[in-house]
Amino acid sequence: MTALEIGVWSFPVLLLLIFLRVPIGVAMLAVGIGGSMAVNGSPAMMLAQLKHLPYGTFSSYSFSIIPLFLLMGQFATVGGLSTALFRAAAAWLGHRPGGVAMASIGACAGFGAICGSSLATAATMGQVALPELRRYGCSGGLATGALAAGGTLGILIPPSVILVIYAILTEQNIAKLFSAALLPGLLAAAGYILVIAVVARVSGGAGAPTPRLPYRERLQVLARTWPVLVIFTLVIGGIYTGVFTPTEAAAVGAGATGLAALLNGGLDRARLKDCLLATMSSTGMIFLIILGAAVFNTFLATTRLPQELSAFVTAQGLDPWLVLAVVLVLYLLFGCVMDSLSMVLLTVPILFPALSALDFGLTPEEFALWFGVLVLIVVEVGLITPPVGLNLFVINAMAGDVPIGDTYRGVMPFVLSDLVRVALLVLLPSLSLGLVRLLY
Repeated sequence: MTALEIGVWSFPVLLLLIFLRVPIGVAMLAVGIGGSMAVNGSPAMMLAQLKHLPYGTFSSYSFSIIPLFLLMGQFATVGGLSTALFRAAAAWLGHRPGGVAMASIGACAGFGAICGSSLATAATMGQVALPELRRYGCSGGLATGALAAGGTLGILIPPSVILVIYAILTEQNIAKLFSAALLPGLLAAAGYILVIAVVARVSGGAGAPTPRLPYRERLQVLARTWPVLVIFTLVIGGIYTGVFTPTEAAAVGAGATGLAALLNGGLDRARLKDCLLATMSSTGMIFLIILGAAVFNTFLATTRLPQELSAFVTAQGLDPWLVLAVVLVLYLLFGCVMDSLSMVLLTVPILFPALSALDFGLTPEEFALWFGVLVLIVVEVGLITPPVGLNLFVINAMAGDVPIGDTYRGVMPFVLSDLVRVALLVLLPSLSLGLVRLLY
C-alpha cells in the first residue's frame, strides 16, 4: 500500500474510532501515530517527531489567547452579566409576539460579545432565560430550540475561539477575521429573531408578551449592561484600532470581566477557584484535540494527501463555486457526528489549500477571510443539527421535561435561517469582507 493510500484509508479508521466514542483528540493522535509508523515502516521517526512536536505546537504565543478568552467567559458567567443582558433585551423586545424568546436571542448576542464559547453561552443563558420562557408560556420546543440556536452566537460574534484557531491554522490576521465575522454574526441574531416572529404568528406557542415598558424604564434597564459595553469596546475596539494585539486584548478582557464580576458580588475566592479550574479543564481538552490534530496532520503531510488533493481538484477543471458548495455540504454532514473544534482542526489543513488554488475573484487574503467565516457558520450549524448537536443536548438537559424530539423540531426553523444566511454569504462575499476593506 502506498503512502497516499494509507492517508486516504486513515479517514475511515478515524471516523470508526469516533463512532466508537473514542475521544476525538485521542482518535486523531492514535491514527496519526499509527499512520506515520505505517508510512515510515519504523517507529523511530514518529518518536523523533513526538520529542519536539508538542513543544513546537504549544510554545506558540498565539495559543495563549485561548485560555484567556475561556477565562473571560467564565468570569462573565459568574458575574451576573447574563441576567442584566436578558432583562435589558426583555425590556425592549418582550412586549412583542414571541418577545421573551426574542429577548433570549438578544441576550445571547450580547453575551457572545464577551464570551468566545458557544456551549458556555448556551448553558449560561439557559439558566437565566429558560425559567422566564416557561413562565410566560413558551412551548418547550421553541424555548429550547431558540436557546440552542442563540448559544451559537457565542462563536459567531467576536471574540471567537474557533476563529482564533482557524487564524492560526491558515496564518491569517486574527483582527481581520474578527472584523469579517462581525456582520455575519449580527445577521445571525437578526435571522433568529425573525424566525421567532414568524413562528409566533404562524404556529403559536411563543408564549404571552410582557407588559410594555415606557422608554425611560427601558433606558434604565439598558444602562445596567454598561460592563458588557465597556468590555466589548475594550477588547474588540482595542483590536480594531491596533491599541492591543488580540492576545493582549484577551488578557485585558479577562481582567476587566473579572473586575466586573467582583464589583457585582458574583466573584469570591471559591468561585474564582471554580473559574480557574473550569478554564484549565476546557483548555486541556482543546489542547489535547490540537495535539491530536497536529500529529494527524503531520502524518497526512508525509503522505502528500493535501497536495495531491489540491492538484486533483485543480486538474478536474470544475467550477470553483461547485467545489465550494460540495465542501460546505460536507461540513454540514460532518456536523451531525462531530464537534466544531474537531471539524476545523481536521479539515481546514486539507481543504483550505485545495480551495485556495481555485479562482473565486478574490485576493488570497480575502478568500482566506471569507472562507473562514463560511466555515465558522457551517460549523455553528453543526452545533444545532440533530443527532449530535451539542447545544441541543446542553439545553435539553437543562429543560428536563422537554422531549428531545420537541427540541429537534423546535430548532429546525433556526437551521433553515442558517442555511439561508450561508447562501447569502456565498453569493455576496462583501457581507463578510466589507468591514475588513473599510478598516484595513
